[in-house]
Amino acid sequence: MSYVSRRLLSTLIPPKIASPSGIGAAQDAVRMQRVVSFYEKLPRGPAPAVKAKGLLARYQARYFGEKTSAAPLAHAIAFLGLLGYAQNYFFHLRHHKNNAH
Repeated sequence: MSYVSRRLLSTLIPPKIASPSGIGAAQDAVRMQRVVSFYEKLPRGPAPAVKAKGLLARYQARYFGEKTSAAPLAHAIAFLGLLGYAQNYFFHLRHHKNNAH
């Protein structure tokens, strides 16, 4: 067995918390109780889903989450259209209002 495969395998196996020789000793019993109480306090089961906060995070969760859609493409096209019209109005069309005589 190579060093790399042994190293990979050792990360899957938890460290030996209790050895057979140390179980009966009083000093190790206190240490073992602390380890057991630590592991008892850890949460069990899958982690709860994180709630999106903020405007961009909610938009991303809605359109790029589990159910993806093409709506962001339509939103981008509409935004660029409105931006283009606003620029046309500001730089050109505002000079021609009320000059229909």
